[in-house]
Parts: sequence; structure tokens; C-alpha cells
Amino acid sequence: MSARGFKGKMVIFTAPSGAGKTTIVRHLLKRYKNQIGFSTSATTRVMRDHEIDGKDYYFLTAEKFRQKISEGAFAEYEEVYQDQFYGTLKSEIERIWSLGKHIIFDMEVKGATNIKNMYADDCLAVFIKPPSFSILVERLKNRKSETQSSLTKRIARMKKELSYESSFDKVLVNDLLAVACKEAEIMIELFLNISEEEE
Repeated sequence: MSARGFKGKMVIFTAPSGAGKTTIVRHLLKRYKNQIGFSTSATTRVMRDHEIDGKDYYFLTAEKFRQKISEGAFAEYEEVYQDQFYGTLKSEIERIWSLGKHIIFDMEVKGATNIKNMYADDCLAVFIKPPSFSILVERLKNRKSETQSSLTKRIARMKKELSYESSFDKVLVNDLLAVACKEAEIMIELFLNISEEEE
């Protein structure tokens, strides 16, 4: 419970890499900026050029991440690849609720499953699905942010993640981005009982 006594709800958007979850989440954050707050995940992966520590992720060393695990600081975490961890800090959940906002997550499939299991009916989990596997691979290649080795690992992981689709409350197919964004708006407005903010 936050300092102001507000315990909000949670909406998770999860998907394999390249399915468009980050773009959809950014759209929702802009549209409902006073009603939802973004849960910034912690990670040990290398920061990319355009990323900002504390905004995109909390970038930690593997040693620091393990220390926080032992302190019980995470609501959930996962070792996605060897020594590459992602997790949700309990302090981040409290921070957003203390602002009187609901929480929106952009996270890995396994982490999404863990948060959904933990918060159950207070949490809406949305799986964003690409129109096809080949389109997903093409989007990932077009990012040009992967080496051949990391691309091979990601593709194997994407195949596995796509099999989780039935574990989530809603499935959103991201074929046309504008349509997917509108469908995402409807889902969260109904679940959080909010409406689009006045400009």
C-alpha cells in the first residue's frame, strides 16, 4: 500500500522482441499520462546508445542485481540469458502507486506470467502477437541491433515465447499499428475504468 493509501491496478504488455509492445506502451503512456505510470525494469544488459538509465531501465551490474535478489528487492526477476537479468523492483511498484497512478508494464513473457500470478485479478495481461513469425523475424533484423549470434538466440527465444499466448488475459494482433493502439486503449479503459484525458 502506498503512502497515500492508493493501491492501483496493473496492465502488462508482453510479447516476443519485435512485436511492437514498446511502441504501443509509449502510445498509452502519452494518452493517459496522469492516470498510468510506467514501471521501469532493472536489467544487467548493456545500455544502448539511445537509452537513459532510470528512464528506459535501471542498468545494474550482474553482481548488484544478484545482491538485490538476495535482499528480496524484486517482485519478480528472470535470467533471460546467462548473466543477463531482468526484473521488477518492489520499490518501483510502490513509487508509482504513491503517485496515485495505475501501473503499466512492458516486459518479457516469463516476467509477465510471474506478475500476473502474483497480482491476479488486479492485473490485466495482454499478449501482443505479430501477424506472422516471418514478419517478426524481419522486424528484428531491420532493427540492426543484433549480432548474428544474438539474433539466432532471440529467434529461438521468440518461438518459445509465442507458445505462451494462451497464458494471458487478452491477445492483441499487431498488424496495423494504429488499429493495435486503438484496441489497446479500449482494453485498458475498460479494465482501469478510465477515459481518454482532455487535452
